[in-house]
Amino acid sequence: MTGMTSTARPFLNRRLAEFGTTIFAEMSALAAATGAINLGQGFPDTDGPEEVREAAVRALRDGRGNQYPPGPGVPELRTAIADHQRRRYGLSFDPDTEVLVTAGATEAIAATLLALLEPGDEVVALEPYYDSYAACIAMAGASRVPVTLRPDPEQARFRLDLDELRDAVTGRTRLLLINTPHNPTGTVLTREELTAIAELAVERDLLVVTDEVYEHLVFDEAEHVPLATLPGMRERTVTIGSAGKTFSFTGWKVGWVTAAPGLVTAVRSAKQFLTYVSSGPFQYAVAEALALPDGYFADFRADMLAKRDLLAAGLADAGFEVFRPAGTYFITTDIRSLGESDGFAFCRALPERAGVVAIPNAVFYDHKETGAPFVRFAFCKRTEVLTDAVERLRKAFAH
Repeated sequence: MTGMTSTARPFLNRRLAEFGTTIFAEMSALAAATGAINLGQGFPDTDGPEEVREAAVRALRDGRGNQYPPGPGVPELRTAIADHQRRRYGLSFDPDTEVLVTAGATEAIAATLLALLEPGDEVVALEPYYDSYAACIAMAGASRVPVTLRPDPEQARFRLDLDELRDAVTGRTRLLLINTPHNPTGTVLTREELTAIAELAVERDLLVVTDEVYEHLVFDEAEHVPLATLPGMRERTVTIGSAGKTFSFTGWKVGWVTAAPGLVTAVRSAKQFLTYVSSGPFQYAVAEALALPDGYFADFRADMLAKRDLLAAGLADAGFEVFRPAGTYFITTDIRSLGESDGFAFCRALPERAGVVAIPNAVFYDHKETGAPFVRFAFCKRTEVLTDAVERLRKAFAH
């Protein structure tokens, strides 16, 4: 065969050898092949506010953003992000030096870790964690050190062991990677837990990267507390946000970083060699979205709360042990109550067995055996879709 070379060396480098096709791609393909209801990947099945969509159309027609936008992001969006942080949390950021627009939160995570880590550094992250964390830490040549959130059946939530977190920090630790509200467990770290994290970061002079993309999806008595608001954290924290989860336009891929000028400059240095720029017209639309009245955010949260309760009740009726989330739009369940223990096998069989797709939480763990019995379902779907899924699960598992 001409034009081809052969080599015994694998094409994928060693840093990424453990990362193949994501579980989301696998399960979404399984949903399409079987016609199952996809409660696996976390994307809504309806668009966000009409006025926001029209703002994107207007930007396209007006020729705003059809060419390369400014590297840091369009001024209108950077100003809107700074206004949002000030209005919501009392945090003051300079739109010109302390805000950076990215291609979604995923690029924000990648650019931040590539910019701030040296080979050999250690990153302490809360396990289970979003799968891109592990890949980005590997690409930076650093090592991940997981601190496991433990299930508390009495409280129906997962908890952070602060002593375990402190013990995980060594002389090689460069930064803490925190996610609250937490995907996939739905845990919202309390003010007391976050205060302890802040005190540890200050004491050990650590950077903190905090993924807060679900900041507007907190339920019941939970409170979202940005780490950057706590004493000593403003200058050492990189906060990551996103429009996708809040406004239900996940395909637009508009995210951002807010941090002190030196940190933003570092992240921008890495970001410019990833996408350079992205999402031009959508940036103008997201700027308008962030200025929506408080009623939008309250209604959005109430709608997701009702969907959470619908799916949680249905899963419990079907026999799952349910950890009711205080945030995000995911529910973690324990399948041992169904006599099962292997989340991978369970999820791969679930489309044929019940006509529903879910995600095995073990993919988010270094300690696969710890995550083995947990399965995640997404409730960011239309009510009629969730109702159908609940009925299918009840028929398949309820006795």
